[in-house]
Amino acid sequence: DKIRAKEIMQKNGVPTVPGLNDLNNVSDIKNFIQDEGLPVIIKAASGGGGKGMRILNDINNLEKSIESAKIEAKKSFNDDKVYIEKYLQNPKHIEIQILSDSEGNIVTLGERDCSIQRKHQKLIEECPSNSLTDIDRKKISEICVKAIKSIGYEGVGTLEFLYENNKFYFMEMNTRLQVEHPVTEMVTQIDLVKQQILAAFGKKILFSQNDVHMKGHSIECRINAEHPKTFIPSPGKISQYHQPGGLGVRVDSAMYQGCSVPPHYDSLIAKLITFGDTREDCIKKMKRALEEYVIIGIDTNIQLHQKIIQSQDFISGNYDINYMSRFD
Repeated sequence: DKIRAKEIMQKNGVPTVPGLNDLNNVSDIKNFIQDEGLPVIIKAASGGGGKGMRILNDINNLEKSIESAKIEAKKSFNDDKVYIEKYLQNPKHIEIQILSDSEGNIVTLGERDCSIQRKHQKLIEECPSNSLTDIDRKKISEICVKAIKSIGYEGVGTLEFLYENNKFYFMEMNTRLQVEHPVTEMVTQIDLVKQQILAAFGKKILFSQNDVHMKGHSIECRINAEHPKTFIPSPGKISQYHQPGGLGVRVDSAMYQGCSVPPHYDSLIAKLITFGDTREDCIKKMKRALEEYVIIGIDTNIQLHQKIIQSQDFISGNYDINYMSRFD
């Protein structure tokens, strides 16, 4: 679980958000809050996606918030264990992609900026982040390699961090391929799906860190079957479907004209990825690709993505994980 992951990372010198794992003693919790100050955040030890998560701004709501987080965590993950962390006000969400094999070889494949989120669900991801310097990138990558080596992890994985005031704070590790892996593939030209399969078969990585070159810029927009303003899910039959194409445009989807989007699952129906020599070029391609994308018969968030990528904050890179709460 996340508590154990944090403990392992702390032992290996990976910076973590100040927190309290044992919530059985109310006075200990109150002392922690007094030391760190409000707000704090209550999180589920198992799982993610914003489930079992509560931001506490008022100490009088402490017991109530913990209890409601526990109930939701139990319902979502069959585990009601929760913990408390200091709540960072305006961080970015930066994650480091790693790949390791059974022989102890480890490479890092750059970072992704996943700060454009709604209710802790990622909407847009990009690689590389325009917030990190090469020094920042090298420093955090070296820390991640050390941590991965210490736990003997094999395969592809992602270490997720909050990044505020030029400091990294470890959140969790995803021991799998992630939805947003295509932006890393576009920039590094390394097939992560293939590498994951090879690692699972015990194969050695056939390239070194010096062979990894990040070239250009890539952005991914998650296309969801939901209303672009109310975010109400929109299952149903797709009566017309046309996806964009061209150099530097990639669509990962199983959608087609006449197919039905069921109501039982996550609303993600496609991933639209663009690649360009520069971030500016990449945004221009995304703007055109979103205009070309036709999905009729259900609501989608294509219109929302068009507004986001044309907003001044996004174009300037001046955004954090609270961007969507300010977005109109």
